[in-house]
Amino acid sequence: MKKIRSDELEKDFFEPEEPTELPQVSSLLKEIKEKGDRAIRELTQRYDRVYLKKFEVSPKERRQAYSKVGKDLVSSLKKAARNIKKFSQKQLENYREFEYEMEPGVITGQKIFPLQSVGVYVPGGRYPLFSSLLMGVIPARTAGVNEIHVCSPPSQKETLDPAILVASDMAGVDSLYKMGGVQAVGAFAYGTQSVPRVDKIVGPGNKYVNAAKKSVWGVVDIDFTAGPTEVMIIADEQAHPVYVAADLIAQAEHDSEAFPLLVTDSNIVASKVEENIEKQLKELRVSSVAKESLDNNGLILFVRNMEEAVGLANKRAPEHLELQVKNPQDYLPFLKNYGSLFLGPYSAEVLGDYSSGLNHILPTHFASRYTGGLGVKDFLKIQTYLKVKEKGFLRIAPVARFMAEAEGMEGHANSIRVRMKDNPSF
Repeated sequence: MKKIRSDELEKDFFEPEEPTELPQVSSLLKEIKEKGDRAIRELTQRYDRVYLKKFEVSPKERRQAYSKVGKDLVSSLKKAARNIKKFSQKQLENYREFEYEMEPGVITGQKIFPLQSVGVYVPGGRYPLFSSLLMGVIPARTAGVNEIHVCSPPSQKETLDPAILVASDMAGVDSLYKMGGVQAVGAFAYGTQSVPRVDKIVGPGNKYVNAAKKSVWGVVDIDFTAGPTEVMIIADEQAHPVYVAADLIAQAEHDSEAFPLLVTDSNIVASKVEENIEKQLKELRVSSVAKESLDNNGLILFVRNMEEAVGLANKRAPEHLELQVKNPQDYLPFLKNYGSLFLGPYSAEVLGDYSSGLNHILPTHFASRYTGGLGVKDFLKIQTYLKVKEKGFLRIAPVARFMAEAEGMEGHANSIRVRMKDNPSF
């Protein structure tokens, strides 16, 4: 891992890069919109090297997959699903309908409706992320979404990982499709002969999936476009180097472009973390991806004190932020920008990935400056209404008329004047 002092950081360390343009994505989406199933089939054969007669996995196939998944994993999936549901239900409690009389005769209100249909993208490939299926589906179901459809790239055996099938059955998805990449996003955005059009697409994916999601935004809603995973661990002299090293490796194994970052005011901790990274990499059966990520992107950043570390975290806005420090709770009020926060030595980020109930579909690359992670809120519409009585009209109509006239919006002002002329009491 590269070592650097905070005062040596380049300005661009705190500046988001422009996303890479992928012009071919637009042409692929156009092809999907025009040809439907035929395009999905052709593109799946081209990119996934598999020809599919049908895309949907039947409910029977999903149920049969339990026999191919170990009992311990099934049990773990059930426990994880239960915690995700419990946390989602707690989130839902914080969204309420209300009616409020702002002034006498001026009644405002808020209604909350779930989305009608959602498409959840689940990455496949080297790591079939069945955990992401639970993270995408359960909050949507808790919010009350009526139709939940899931897709994931097929293997060359024309199948999906059995654990994805089990997770989909456990979470109660309405349909599961063997399709990935741009073709999956296009199918959900435009609909095909076999795949329904949805109102929103959520879930992590590679740069092509993200580019496609960005392109179809407006046709459908999306959660956000998440890039390679990030973890920032703030560690003082109280930190446990073995734990810190393990957590850096855990995120590094996701992707060769992952960004593992240690921020510390202790040379001793930094050295011990490096030693433990080297030791654990030799002992673990992790892929070479983890070492590549740590070597190429890993960074140890030295700060003068923990207050400076907090300031850097707020500017960098990491996806995952760990506090491996004395009294981590003391820093909670001062940290503003992160996808998810992990406080103390036993709050391993991996627990957020799987079993704590928190959602692991999180904003990356500075996006936590303006959004949080996926949750129940992403599947709800908050809509307002207004009821004005005569006495209320008299209170607020002149304000609206004067403002409309000042803006030169004569039609707006007239909408008020005709009502005032029509009622002698005004």
